[in-house]
Amino acid sequence: MPFCQVNGIKLSYDDTGSGEPVVLVMGTAASGRVWQLHQVPALVGAGYRAISFDNRGIAPTDECPEGFTIGDLVADTAGLIEHLGLGPCRLVGTSMGAQVVQELALARPDLVTQAVLMATRGRQDAMRAAMRDAESELRNGDFNVPAKYEAVVQAVHNLSPATLNDDAKVRDWLDIFELSPTAWTPGARAQLALDLGASRLDAYRAITVPCLVIGFADDMRLPAYLAREVADAIPSARYLELADCGHYGYLERPEAVNEAILTFFRT
Repeated sequence: MPFCQVNGIKLSYDDTGSGEPVVLVMGTAASGRVWQLHQVPALVGAGYRAISFDNRGIAPTDECPEGFTIGDLVADTAGLIEHLGLGPCRLVGTSMGAQVVQELALARPDLVTQAVLMATRGRQDAMRAAMRDAESELRNGDFNVPAKYEAVVQAVHNLSPATLNDDAKVRDWLDIFELSPTAWTPGARAQLALDLGASRLDAYRAITVPCLVIGFADDMRLPAYLAREVADAIPSARYLELADCGHYGYLERPEAVNEAILTFFRT
């Protein structure tokens, strides 16, 4: 995995394939390697060059445990695009990564040709704020959460009922979550502490970059109505809602997500 120096930090990235570049931006406490499971192969197979990376906070990128802002993550993404000479290019983001992409599209439209925003939001509602605060208290406390319990909570929070109620599928997911738990390092906890602040929806009315906003119908962490608000705010956006998807919709229904991305890129 190569490294580059951007925005005052060391950033790790993967660069696969050839053709027009697509930069993929991951969500909270997750490695950019998650994109390698489904999205990178689909993009490379369609003739694109896929660049994924570990956001600030996720090793081996510098963790910066003292804390950082969404603006820092936007600057990191811009720095990577410029370092590799990719811009303007297409971007795909999910959850926190989608928020980074939409802020980049607003601040640096010269770097973005198209943007896919999955499981996103433009404001923080009361329930999501409470969930963030509760999880921050848990992760920053001196608690030893049993692996089986952690796996069950992760499944309930991130998967759809279609998966949770399928015995064979949910057993596989629980095994994955138990064997590969989220590493709540100081950097990951710094990501968890990120505050969206005041609503950004009015600001997003100035975005001119063509956007596809994808909401996941069964998303508990960032409900689809929050994604729809972003699509309604961005004049150039179209909205797609996928059924039988929780917050991990890009992993639950990768074929549908990949088809939506590639169809949008062809327009």
